[in-house]
Amino acid sequence: MSYKRLEQGDFVVSSDAVASPMWSNNIYTLTSFFTSSVQESSNSGLYYLNVYDTAATSSIQFAIAYGNLVGSGGAYFNSNTPGYTPTATIYGQFQNLILGDENTNFTFGSYISNEFWAIILDRNRYKESILPGSLTLTITNGSDAISLTDDSRLVSTVNFNEAGRVYQLISGSVGVKTTVTGTTNTVDGYSFNSGSYGWLLPDIGVILLNPAALGGTTAGGGIGLGSNKTTNTNGNNNRRLEEKLTSFSLNSQETLTSNYIFIRPRTFEFNYSENPSFISGSTGDIIYTSFINNPQTFITTIGLYNDNSELLATAKLSRPLLKDFTKEALIRVKLDF
Repeated sequence: MSYKRLEQGDFVVSSDAVASPMWSNNIYTLTSFFTSSVQESSNSGLYYLNVYDTAATSSIQFAIAYGNLVGSGGAYFNSNTPGYTPTATIYGQFQNLILGDENTNFTFGSYISNEFWAIILDRNRYKESILPGSLTLTITNGSDAISLTDDSRLVSTVNFNEAGRVYQLISGSVGVKTTVTGTTNTVDGYSFNSGSYGWLLPDIGVILLNPAALGGTTAGGGIGLGSNKTTNTNGNNNRRLEEKLTSFSLNSQETLTSNYIFIRPRTFEFNYSENPSFISGSTGDIIYTSFINNPQTFITTIGLYNDNSELLATAKLSRPLLKDFTKEALIRVKLDF
């Protein structure tokens, strides 16, 4: 066995982003959405609605929740404390998670909103984050429909908050802006007077939808899909949105970091072996005299050791590599993690 100390220039680190479909069974687009009546009628159903890909017994793909600053669209926990409802709880939770400030409201474009729909992607659906620019969410209300995407391909500066990157939702698909036909919506894919259609928060797997933008008229870029904000009444807003979903396309992404280690056997290195077929175990002499001045070895395995001579990793060559005094080699070892 022969050893060679690696130098700093023998190491190269590379990072690559790998994309994959978001949904179960490597599906990029969901076109069917199912819910569970058991979950919807339970206590958790007051806060969110789980959405499945094929049936209520299959895998959860995402959940829908509705938040309202003053608690509208939800029944009071206690009639003696008006305003405290599941929708107010949801709003406060997302304030803390995303804004980090319970006194700040959500601003979609330039529109300050006291309500939102949240689509929370199941954590098992993605490894690291959502891939910006891969979103196409189509929502249909009667004869009106709109497709939404994020503006990640249009902005030169990315905004950040407590939840990481923030992208505005605009009319369009897979990161490409479109203007809704026959509307006065002509600015950045936003609605005419209610700002953007929401936010994409790729680092926490959340999409926020702006009910005011969706609830506007067709002429203003909406589809008439507003929220039910009745006081002290469960407005079933989670179901209200789920029933209007037509298709949902999205990719996830993860960053794979690779260490490349370059091993360079020079002409004068690794030409002799301690294998019993090469050297006599009793005398330590080379068995075949022809190998004294013209040895030949075959490199089959590379071991990586630390300074304490502890084996950390091994790399197998696809085929034995012939080595003698007339040959040099450059072997690249790749470590992914």
